[in-house]
Amino acid sequence: MKVSEIMTRDIHIASPGQKLHEVAADMERHNIGVLPVADNDRLVGMITDRDIAVRGMSQRFGPESRVRDVMSAEIKYCFEDEEVSHIAENMAEHQIRRLPVMTRQKRLVGIVALADLTKDSLPHSAKALHGISKPGGHHNQSHHA
Repeated sequence: MKVSEIMTRDIHIASPGQKLHEVAADMERHNIGVLPVADNDRLVGMITDRDIAVRGMSQRFGPESRVRDVMSAEIKYCFEDEEVSHIAENMAEHQIRRLPVMTRQKRLVGIVALADLTKDSLPHSAKALHGISKPGGHHNQSHHA
């Protein structure tokens, strides 16, 4: 099964110039903790509620600061035509719960989450969850998974 068959296409996106309080409000409104950051449909980063709270506050960025100030610019992602089993292995290895989904032309088209893996097969999600849940994982998102 391909990632395109299980990914979420209707995603909320932040822009690099958006104010932190706007993004935080969007996260609260939609009950989500991470947003891809895109310039048009080009993925340029990811921002999490943790980026806003921890990185933003530790570096004294306020609510009027911009997403680009606290986002993670180096991110992991997957391609829409990749196999779900491969993505589950990468999510486990890198301890990631969500991955932006790109076309081969590197256009952002969706996001795949750990919960999406259960749509196809419990073994995929169990394998990913086991790897993601290991203690001592990094709290960042960088490069292609």
